[in-house]
Amino acid sequence: QVQLVESGGGSVQVGGSLRLSCDYSGDTDSRHCMGWFRQVPGKEREGVACIYNDGGETLYADSVKGRFTISRDNAKNSINLQMDSLKVEDTGMYYCGRGLDCSVVAGRLHQIGFNYWGQGTQVSVSS
Repeated sequence: QVQLVESGGGSVQVGGSLRLSCDYSGDTDSRHCMGWFRQVPGKEREGVACIYNDGGETLYADSVKGRFTISRDNAKNSINLQMDSLKVEDTGMYYCGRGLDCSVVAGRLHQIGFNYWGQGTQVSVSS
């Protein structure tokens, strides 16, 4: 069974930065992608970023493109999300997950077949 553990969340002011990490284990399947999504009460879950295992291609929601960077470290079995120029609307619970594919439609990032995810790490951005 795949296990994922997120860390690195916290409280920052507008314009600040955070770096989230996700350690994963229990999966030897190399044909997959991993990504981050976020959720805030009362709003629809929002895909944030994806990175493909095959070639390392990355995808981002328009709302974070240019500010967030997803990366991976295969040796450490981890993925990271560097978040810069944070905005209040970035506030939410951030989850990492493993899935089959990602796609961007009308600026929104959709994560397909993400059947594994962690417990989340809270990001709070205030003015």
